[in-house]
Amino acid sequence: METLSKLFGSETKVKMMRLFLFNPETVFVTKDIAERAKSDIAKVRRELSNIEKTGLIKKKVSRGGKGGFILDHQFLYLTPLQNFLINVEPLNPKEIIKRIGKLGNIKLILIAGVFIKEPESRLDLLIVGDGVKKAALEKIIKTLESEIGKELKYAQFTSEDFKYRLSMCDKLTRDILDYPHRKIVNRFGIL
Repeated sequence: METLSKLFGSETKVKMMRLFLFNPETVFVTKDIAERAKSDIAKVRRELSNIEKTGLIKKKVSRGGKGGFILDHQFLYLTPLQNFLINVEPLNPKEIIKRIGKLGNIKLILIAGVFIKEPESRLDLLIVGDGVKKAALEKIIKTLESEIGKELKYAQFTSEDFKYRLSMCDKLTRDILDYPHRKIVNRFGIL
């Protein structure tokens, strides 16, 4: 994110651009953008103004009558920008391990979906570990979502629950393991 922040002027701007690119049909109000980007509302307003001037986003009134912003599909450089910002690796796997590894006795972290450019994947992130505090995990997930610009699909299991699911050929577990993914922590030795 640091390189992109320098290239585009600020981390907030990168988060906002990704938010619009990953959610092209969604109308966002300023408050929602600030929450999702985990940024100060004044900074978000300033960046919204700058991004709107480029033509990437436009103002639109949502169904509820609230004014907001939406991706402008007529933006001249939309495809190259999407290719660049969406296809740049959202987060370094080492950074994911560093953040999630602190949560407990982590046995498996599997990345898929947005992390490996497989949008049809059932999950983006699978975490298996013991002693993981749900509130702490949700906070880290929200931070990751703000950096990526997309809501993450994730699942967290205890070691015992995961082993049971594997033995029962659980559909979710099979869907994850049988389709493209990367194991970035694998203390189970799963192939």
